[in-house]
Amino acid sequence: MNRVVITGAGTINALGHSVPETVEAMREGRCGIGELEFRDVERLAIRIGGQVRGFEAEGRFNRQQMTLYDRFTQFTLTAAKEAITQSGLEFHGDLAARSGVVLGTAGGGVSTWDDNYRSVYEDGKNRVHPFVVPKLMNNAAASHVSMEHNLKGPSFTVSTACASSNHAMAQAFAMVRSGMAPAMVTGGSESMLCFGGVKAWEGLRVMSKDACRPFSLGRSGMVQGEGAGVFVFENYEHARARGAEILCEVIGFAMSSDASDIVMPSKQGAARAMANALQDARVNPDEVGYINAHGTGTAANDKTECAAVADVFGPHADNLMISSTKSMHGHLIGGTGAVELLACIMALRDGVIAPTIGYEEPDPECALDVVPNIARDARVHVAVSNAFAFGGLNAVLVLRKV
Repeated sequence: MNRVVITGAGTINALGHSVPETVEAMREGRCGIGELEFRDVERLAIRIGGQVRGFEAEGRFNRQQMTLYDRFTQFTLTAAKEAITQSGLEFHGDLAARSGVVLGTAGGGVSTWDDNYRSVYEDGKNRVHPFVVPKLMNNAAASHVSMEHNLKGPSFTVSTACASSNHAMAQAFAMVRSGMAPAMVTGGSESMLCFGGVKAWEGLRVMSKDACRPFSLGRSGMVQGEGAGVFVFENYEHARARGAEILCEVIGFAMSSDASDIVMPSKQGAARAMANALQDARVNPDEVGYINAHGTGTAANDKTECAAVADVFGPHADNLMISSTKSMHGHLIGGTGAVELLACIMALRDGVIAPTIGYEEPDPECALDVVPNIARDARVHVAVSNAFAFGGLNAVLVLRKV
């Protein structure tokens, strides 16, 4: 099997419009969560989120493109351009024919749904724009990335709620590792921060009105975010032959299903995914230095995840650093694993562990080193990225320093 490395990374999220901006914000422990700004926000009980600010789509895309690009597609194309530019790859000939795109999203064009429901039900209009379906469909972003960058190989979208990005990146990794593709563009995006998108999440009663405080005893729930994270996964020998800069290596993954409850997480399902990912990566638990936790800030998720980590890593769990960057950028739902992968890359490349901000008081049920409030310098050779979704669908990636 082929070794797989990451040669390009791109993002836009509440912390920054690029990877350097985002990584700097993570190092500083900066909070990108604030008051939401959109139509009818005053009708919501939840009025905070990790909203992308200062993003002007009109300056990036022409009028024809704007009729086709929902906000989640705009974010994806922005992040993909940064990632592919950094990779230095140009997709022509056989490389283009065999390389593809696998992206994750939970909701797809939620803003387009919201706008057009308003148009029909509130404004009483009988027609919508002819491109509404191509604009809102979950695979729109993947399709536009493939068209924009001439990627003609295996391309599709994965939708598994909060694990969508990790599932997508796992599929891309498997394709490059098996030799099916020399390179894949992968990651995920989400933009649910509109009236309907937030109102739907309000109904679950898992949202915080003030802050996201993962692992802290006084935590009150999750906070939504938006944005995208996109990466270039490439065959190691292909990357080395062309002298590409390598950010890190992807060495394993695993997926599991809780098969138990549609919303309540399972310790056994999460533990199975982590243990199998380590086995796939052929690393021992004591080789892992950092885990980017799913860490949503809900009472159920955080204690369940910590219990699963304790089961899988045993005595080494006390030596592990585990943090949740959702405390800074919010929960990007289907795009969250992709943005959070940047924290793993930062740990491996730069030796900087992103903190869990907003941490106030230890929770006895989350008795791990959660890197509270302040980033930490540390040498890490292996990192793990967790994603545990509603529906009991889990996806874990393992990365190594190169």
